[in-house]
Amino acid sequence: MNKVLGGVVIFLSLFLFSASPVSASDVHGEKKEKFSAGDLIIEHITDNHDWHLFGHLSIPLPVIIYKPGNGLQVFSSSRFEHGQASYNGFHLDAKNHIVAEDNGKFYDLSITKNVASLLIVIVLMLVVFISIAKRYSENKNSAPKGLQSWIEPIIVFVRDEVAKSSIGEKKYEKYMPFLLTVFFFILFLNLLGLIPLAPGGANVTGNIGITMSLALLTFIITTISANRNYWHHIIAMPGVPVWVLFLLTPIEILGMFLRPFVLMIRLFANMLAGHIIALSFFSLIFIFGEINQWLGMGVSVVTLIFTIFMTMLELLVAFLQAYVFTMLSAIYFGAAVEEHTNHEHPPHAEISEHIEEAAMV
Repeated sequence: MNKVLGGVVIFLSLFLFSASPVSASDVHGEKKEKFSAGDLIIEHITDNHDWHLFGHLSIPLPVIIYKPGNGLQVFSSSRFEHGQASYNGFHLDAKNHIVAEDNGKFYDLSITKNVASLLIVIVLMLVVFISIAKRYSENKNSAPKGLQSWIEPIIVFVRDEVAKSSIGEKKYEKYMPFLLTVFFFILFLNLLGLIPLAPGGANVTGNIGITMSLALLTFIITTISANRNYWHHIIAMPGVPVWVLFLLTPIEILGMFLRPFVLMIRLFANMLAGHIIALSFFSLIFIFGEINQWLGMGVSVVTLIFTIFMTMLELLVAFLQAYVFTMLSAIYFGAAVEEHTNHEHPPHAEISEHIEEAAMV
């Protein structure tokens, strides 16, 4: 436990150093840059074309641009000199987006920090699960050990407590590949994002585009898998008076689209909020430090202790958000493939259930 806390302190100390607002001009006694908490937070939670290490040192990433008529261009993002220079008719704007100087049409296929994190997680998952599968095939009757003993309980948990309980014993198996993939994909991205140094630190699951893509996959699978009973309950719920259907059917149709929207926002907001809270407390050090050096040092001790606590909490949140997304996806799949039963609820019970569901959302 002491080694874990020691590692956290070292990482956080390096992160604090990397977030230092002191510029190169300070070394020569020139005017010091005024610290901006907003700029620090935005820089760390948004996507970038380089991977910041510490101070003014960063790892440039490949810029890949296809412009009709000019062909494919591949060069390092260091050519832009952190937005201070142009290269081959392109430059970075204030939001760190590539812009053509002639306002012409082009396609940006660059490897940004978020894309690099996605590729790292994909490779990591392939290495982990291929090695575990190989070990299973070679030692079918032996007890799991090493990494296998860590991953197997999680797989069994997702199978028994998520898939089987939500979808059913007979139909859960065909959804297991997706549920396991999305669980470990979100979990690995969340854990990698907690590491303040490259190849970590990217706020991938706090990017609305990533969470939207995952939620869209859940929506597509739910829609394709839906049986007749599912659509019957949405279009014309059995046991409900016709006049109530004029009100209930639009709500059911709207709810069908709200479910993936809720999935998207829940994961995005929770992971983004965690990064913002931690960075906000880091910013207090520099804000109070500009007022008084000793005051800044005193605040840094309190901030470091609280940030260690927040980091431990974020580890829990990393698992929790992966579980919640997987569980809700399984619940939607279960509702889509649920068979019709003869034990129908009375109309008022059905309406009450939907009101309770809406309140929970």
